[in-house]
Amino acid sequence: QVQVVESGGGLVQAGGSLRLSCVASGSIFSLYVMAWYRQAPGTQGELVAHITSGGSTVYADSVKGRFTISRDNAKNTVYLQMNSLKPEDTAVYYCRKLGPGPDSWGQGTQVTVSS
Repeated sequence: QVQVVESGGGLVQAGGSLRLSCVASGSIFSLYVMAWYRQAPGTQGELVAHITSGGSTVYADSVKGRFTISRDNAKNTVYLQMNSLKPEDTAVYYCRKLGPGPDSWGQGTQVTVSS
């Protein structure tokens, strides 16, 4: 089972920036598809962004132009750079490892954006 651990959440004012990090175990990290999801209280979780092994990216419309997902295969790490944060970005952010192999989720990291 691949272990996934997020970090980097916190409290930030609207308009500010945060960078989330996610470290995944395993020797074939470069092959993993990695993704960030978020869930605000009382809402369904949503896909924020994902990145393929080849570096192709997909973003939710709500974060396009503000968030950037990237990966460093040498460090087994995927990042989510979040700029121009809005109060509606407040949520628990989860990292997910997709294929190859079974999915794994991290424990989540809280992001709170104050107005």
